[in-house]
Amino acid sequence: MEKVIIKSTAEKGRGLYATEHIAEGDTIFEEQPLVSCQYSWNAAYGYLACEYCLRPLETAERNAQRLANDACIMLPRTECCPVEANIANHTRCARCGTMYCSTECLNEALNRYHTATCLGAETHNENHPVNVLVEFWKKMHYPPETCGIMLFVKIVGMFRQAADPHALQTQLQDFVHKSVNEDLLIFHKMLGEKFTLQIEQLYELFAKAFNVESDERFSWLTLDGFKSLFALVGTNGQGIGTSSFGDWVKNVTDCEINKQERQSVDELIDELYSKMDDVVGSFLNNEGSALYPRQSKINHSCTPNAETVFPQSNHMLALRAVRNIQPGEEICISYLDECNLQRSRHSRQKALKEYYLFICQCEKCEGQINDPDETSEEEEDEDDEDMEDSD
Repeated sequence: MEKVIIKSTAEKGRGLYATEHIAEGDTIFEEQPLVSCQYSWNAAYGYLACEYCLRPLETAERNAQRLANDACIMLPRTECCPVEANIANHTRCARCGTMYCSTECLNEALNRYHTATCLGAETHNENHPVNVLVEFWKKMHYPPETCGIMLFVKIVGMFRQAADPHALQTQLQDFVHKSVNEDLLIFHKMLGEKFTLQIEQLYELFAKAFNVESDERFSWLTLDGFKSLFALVGTNGQGIGTSSFGDWVKNVTDCEINKQERQSVDELIDELYSKMDDVVGSFLNNEGSALYPRQSKINHSCTPNAETVFPQSNHMLALRAVRNIQPGEEICISYLDECNLQRSRHSRQKALKEYYLFICQCEKCEGQINDPDETSEEEEDEDDEDMEDSD
């Protein structure tokens, strides 16, 4: 029996609700994405990952060496690195050389989109229209990325290979739960003024790369349709982060080792994180985004009772309860990161209204409704700059 059902209410629209008692720490469900992709800048900086599932392909030791810019780093307990045990299964597309963690992932990619999008011998031709598209995207969307252009490339491939393109279009439409006007507002907010002005160029490059204007399967993919697709991904895209070094740290921490080795390993981990911070800062993980049909139905709360995690270090999402959930209770996650979640009600409401176009009425926000409209120091600085500019 499913632990959750999807239902709609007049106040919040679609949402996920528990059908039974769910204990803190329990996995509510696991879900494969409709489509996922690695961010372009992550690939450019050498984060090796399976093109299909985003599982890391570089060992924890090699990951640490690259992130700390120190080829002399050697990690103990290599058996704690899951990539080490799986290297023999790594494979490539025979035509373009794209890497996958397994034959299963390669076959899934070929069956779903890669047969249509594979560049073959043109993979490293910088003048190929798809590579031109990716480079244009990178120049207008620097890290931290919130969206991946390859997500749209894969969607095109899925339409090209779909036995029933209308069914796929219905799947995409199921993510849409806002009006067209709201979609456009989200699109403008997500991309920013400069990015918005360049969207026509991006669309022209995209249409040229896949000749979408002469394909009846893409009659919906006009410039406005392209903008709406961006808005769909912007509101429903779920970020993914995987790390072979992070997996090694977790596994070695859970190991049964003697006190002396434990102290040595802990000191090494602290030292390596310090070195990585000096070299790459917060750019530690391989990152990407994906569309998850069921996860996208989950509403926000500033006191969430669930969180999304990636326990297999790939794009398989798990929804996990962070406290006990009663039958009939709505399951909510936070759309805000931990830092923003701890800010004042005014700051949280401002962020949610700007990026998601709703006023939060969760228990926390309603309980703080009489709090003064306090903002963070950063927002106060921005307000001061705006006032100076208007003088």
